[in-house]
Amino acid sequence: MHPVITTVLQRLALGLLTLFVVSLIIFSSIEFLPGDFGEAILGQAALPETVAAFRKELGLDLPLHERYLEWVGGVITGDLGNSFSGRGSSGGADRSRPVIDLIAPRLGNTLFLAGMAAIIAVPLALFLGITAALYRGSIYDRVVNALTLTTISFPEFFVAYILILFFSSFFKVFPSLANIDPSADFWERVYLSALPAITLTLVIVAHMMRMTRAAIINLMASPYIEMADLKGVSKSKIIIYHALPNAWAPIVNVIAFNLAYLVVGVVVVEVVFVYPGVGQLMVDAVTTRDVPVVQACALIFAITYIMLNLFADIISIITNPRLLHPR
Repeated sequence: MHPVITTVLQRLALGLLTLFVVSLIIFSSIEFLPGDFGEAILGQAALPETVAAFRKELGLDLPLHERYLEWVGGVITGDLGNSFSGRGSSGGADRSRPVIDLIAPRLGNTLFLAGMAAIIAVPLALFLGITAALYRGSIYDRVVNALTLTTISFPEFFVAYILILFFSSFFKVFPSLANIDPSADFWERVYLSALPAITLTLVIVAHMMRMTRAAIINLMASPYIEMADLKGVSKSKIIIYHALPNAWAPIVNVIAFNLAYLVVGVVVVEVVFVYPGVGQLMVDAVTTRDVPVVQACALIFAITYIMLNLFADIISIITNPRLLHPR
């Protein structure tokens, strides 16, 4: 079997094993959430017998391993369970909704926001990284490095509040709250999502830019680069045609890592801008102790992160000449 296929299959198996371990961590971590859902819904004045009956109705009285196997079996078949919200109210009537119905529209909003940020951040980071390496040591390189170091040192919520201060309070260009209505058209969604997307862009573009610059500069000291330079090839052609193709492995890795962050790390940004995404839904579910929703959101974040990093590993393997041309 070709070494590339073997390595890819090994990475896929490792990804599945990682997902299994993460599912165990997610499920067991939910048990450490403070408080009891039955008492939170029924109130502290509820009788112990009432709370016990309510927990039995939800299946919370079962042993941990049985609930885990039931949850995993449902996830494999596409059933994420029913939300706890709506239970225990209206005289005991069950008004809960399937978790998938709650997450589906929120996931679409999160992917839309992440896509907006990626469309801006990835080309911008590659352009800044390549040009900074091309003009290494110049004033342009120093200014770009200073700006990126400044933005990467600030937490997301600080960047978000600064943008709200300037573009919502002082100049009133964008709204401070991203209340997206399902009936909104494409351009209205873009307008309302502008500040959250800019926040995410500023947070991730610095890391991608610096890794791109470092990868290209490291390759500039290679013998084949020096030979191209001795032949009189211009520096721009050396970077674009010789250094950049061989720098794709570390660049793709850092791009995939930051794209995973766009989906996984949007929780803070969504909360600040009250953006109706999966991150905001997860925070609300933790507050109300809605265990199935918390588990489903955490699992979606984990799957996204693992899949994007797995994709980056596969791209790095495919672009590695040592594996493509084994001796």
